[in-house]
Parts: sequence; C-alpha cells; structure tokens
Amino acid sequence: MMKLFRLAAVLAVLAGPAYAQMPNINLMQDAPSKSPEEKAIEAEREKAYKETLKKIPDTKASSDPWGGMRAEQPKQPAAPKASAATSAPKKAKSGTAAN
Repeated sequence: MMKLFRLAAVLAVLAGPAYAQMPNINLMQDAPSKSPEEKAIEAEREKAYKETLKKIPDTKASSDPWGGMRAEQPKQPAAPKASAATSAPKKAKSGTAAN
C-alpha cells in the first residue's frame, strides 16, 4: 500500500511540469460580430461617455492630506530682526585672568 502511494506521489510530481508545458488550445469559436445597429448604439454610448467626461471640472486642489489641520501661513513674512550680538559694540578684554 505504501509503495503504491509513493509511486502516485512521484508521478504527480513529475506530471506537474509536463502539464504546464502543454500548449493552451482554445476550442471555443470567436464571438459573433456585432450588427450595424449594435455598432451604432455602442458608438452613441461612447460619444455620450466622452461628453460627460468633458463636463468634469479640472480642480487644482492641493494634494496635502493634512492641509486642513495646519494653522494658516502668515500673509506677509516678518522682517528679519538683527541679532543683539551683531549690533552691540564689542568690549575689549582685560588682560587678567582668575586662574
């Protein structure tokens, strides 16, 4: 019994790649062609679809998902302030050190 099971397992393993290499044969016939009325209906439907697409407005909204969560930016940037270190006159060092 076990010998038969092993033989079946080996055949299944060997048959897998061979089955994958078989060509794909389609035995179904191609779909019948459309009648002139069906072609006209499809062309009218396609035209209506394209006209509907033209009615959609082009929005150039920001794609920032957190844009509504931030505070608004100030309208005018603040003038840069001069730092106290650059505007104050420099003092001369004395020559004595407390070492």
